[in-house]
Amino acid sequence: MNNLQTTQKIELLAPGGDIDAIKAAIIAGADAVYCGLDNFNARNRASNISFEQLVGVIRLAHQYDCEIFLTLNIVILEQEFTTLAKLLSKLVNTTLDGVIVQDIGMFNLIKKHFPSLDIHASTQLTTHNAGQIAFLKKLGASRVNLSRELNLREITALTAVSREHDILTEVFVHGSLCVAFSGLCYSTSASAGNSGNRGRCSQACREEYETTESGHNFPLNLKDNSAFFDLPALIEAGVYSFKIEGRIKGASYVHTVVDSFRKQIDGFIETGELLEDGERLYKVFNRDFSNAFLRGDLNQSMFIDNPRDNSKNHAIAKATSNDDSNRISVVQIQEVKQTLYQEKNELHDIVREKIQYLSIDKVPLILAFSGQQGSQLTLNIRTDDGAFYRSTEAQVSQGRSKSFTLQSSSLLAKSDKNAIDEQVLEKRFRSLGNGDYELQSIDTQHLSTGLTVPFSEMTTLKNEAIRLLNGAQALIPPVTLPKLKNHPKSADTNVKLSILICDQADVALADVSSADIYFKLPDAYKRDCTKYVDFLADNPRLIPWFPAVLIGKDYDVAINILEKVMPPLIVTNNTGIAYRANQLGIKWIAGPFLNTTNSYALMAMKEDFDCSGAFISNELNRMQMKNIARPDNFKLFYSIYHPILLMTSRQCFFQQSVGCEKPRIDNGCMLSCDKSTSITNLKGMSFAIDKQKAGYPSIYNEDQFLNMQVIHDLADLFDGFMIDLTNIGAGDKVSPDKIALIHQFEQLLAGDKMVEATLNAMVPESTVSQYHAGL
Repeated sequence: MNNLQTTQKIELLAPGGDIDAIKAAIIAGADAVYCGLDNFNARNRASNISFEQLVGVIRLAHQYDCEIFLTLNIVILEQEFTTLAKLLSKLVNTTLDGVIVQDIGMFNLIKKHFPSLDIHASTQLTTHNAGQIAFLKKLGASRVNLSRELNLREITALTAVSREHDILTEVFVHGSLCVAFSGLCYSTSASAGNSGNRGRCSQACREEYETTESGHNFPLNLKDNSAFFDLPALIEAGVYSFKIEGRIKGASYVHTVVDSFRKQIDGFIETGELLEDGERLYKVFNRDFSNAFLRGDLNQSMFIDNPRDNSKNHAIAKATSNDDSNRISVVQIQEVKQTLYQEKNELHDIVREKIQYLSIDKVPLILAFSGQQGSQLTLNIRTDDGAFYRSTEAQVSQGRSKSFTLQSSSLLAKSDKNAIDEQVLEKRFRSLGNGDYELQSIDTQHLSTGLTVPFSEMTTLKNEAIRLLNGAQALIPPVTLPKLKNHPKSADTNVKLSILICDQADVALADVSSADIYFKLPDAYKRDCTKYVDFLADNPRLIPWFPAVLIGKDYDVAINILEKVMPPLIVTNNTGIAYRANQLGIKWIAGPFLNTTNSYALMAMKEDFDCSGAFISNELNRMQMKNIARPDNFKLFYSIYHPILLMTSRQCFFQQSVGCEKPRIDNGCMLSCDKSTSITNLKGMSFAIDKQKAGYPSIYNEDQFLNMQVIHDLADLFDGFMIDLTNIGAGDKVSPDKIALIHQFEQLLAGDKMVEATLNAMVPESTVSQYHAGL
């Protein structure tokens, strides 16, 4: 057994979609459970829990040395911050162990106003390079959930960087896989108005499509992730937390998976060997398993043409493999199914039996007042539930009861008008029955009648009682957020056009327009690539546009381009690039794929990283944008014409659609493949699959996004509007003439409404539905 195994803490982090699942995770041996309330969390389809239930869950979990993390992992709308602040004001007065956050604005809010809350960066932030680790640390994160697409070598490198920044790493080790990079999937937002960035993903990747050329009906459906046999490698990589996905799964699923991983981890730590065969994992919901992302072996076997439970198929396949003839009869198949059905029912009963006595009920609270004329008013507070009592000042009586005694400073005096009775005391002390405690009774039988002390004394007694019941900690008062100042636009109030290009030949467009020209850099590069350094140096008017995903050497090359060119301004969709630009003193604009939806995100980027401007998310509607407050000396942008990206993936979309001669993706695929095709779902909606050279496989909506209405609605909000002329995602469609488009949009921004009809004719397949639907 090596030294690492004996000294490194390994956290097993379990999902809890409802109370029973949380209890199942706790009793199965989870070190921590993550769960969500009925708002502000990215699993709206889970049952979720109420705030009062959360308080009980925390109390229960802490009895078992289990921590509770609350998921607040969605982007936040401007009008929600008042409600969010009220929730956070309540959370800081619990013993919650951490909050899981996606929105950059929420990081800013918590760090400023609720510093006692521990912040974990959600998988929705797609963390995959060293600069992002540093960026999130500066925002206030204490731990980061790494992208599920990373391999062991990449995880090891990032964990080493995380240690340098005193930040912990989490890795998903089991459960469903998204085919898209998390946080960068807009599939159901664009098509159905249900955004994954708001917890309403409709799982377009699990949908059935018309049979593809390669003969598949579920071409986007990945098997489930499982690193059950990769735990030693992840421990060696330095990963702190092993996270299980599954907040929409039930208690029996959670118990089985957590218990299996608990035994595997403990067995390995004890013996240095993996002792569990993982067979139990196949008896609960699964889509079969793959660890291909972790191994860095992206192949066709990661996909499965069945988005539903695969446990029956596995049981039948196992029975077949055990039969000498390698065949199994219809009767035997039915017997296998029946056996599995019985096992699942038995498992459900066992779990229900185990958790039925675990209570999250409020702690019963009994108040007893006593005293007579000339003596102090005495308050005895007693709880009796067997819960762990946190106050070191408590006087513990026999049995499971916990009690402590408080006394007034003044002596009880006779009073006819303000005499203390049970009704007065109930009114004064009923607030002790809060989220943690239920006030059961007030006993006054040993309190003489017709007596009083100043009401201020009773308030002091109440506040001290609250402090002791809160673990000897004073309550933190609620935070009222200050009104944000909306700074005016700069003196140059003309709304400017900007153009995004990616073809080096399109540099000539600079000759026909005074617009800002953004040049989109690739997602991938050859090692030590320098051609873009020379290209950008030769074309200083171009503003480099960095993509959202930059992993490993591609991030290193992108940083080298930034450092060698030292452009005066960049646009970046990757916070790792933003972090380095800020270090170098390069002005930067937050790109549209940073999902910026509120003023606090703008404030965070401005205050912590000297950001110069930001694109507001195209997922917002007019009402959701109109009250966003601009920081001082800060510009706001919006893309009015672009292909609608639905999802980007590290996996290949062509293997399951048109087929590919390569059995697996290699480094050459990223750099050389430039295929395109389409898939059509059973509703008749088609989607373009596009792979550019040096780009990730992506899927686009059939229509282009064309929003001319925003120019009239929110001209005072924005400093510039962008048009995307990259032709990415166009597939076989004939694109409009670029020079003509530029001239039409310039006239539109100059106030000529007559060109709207021309633009609609030039872009016949277009939509503005996201602008109307919003988040």
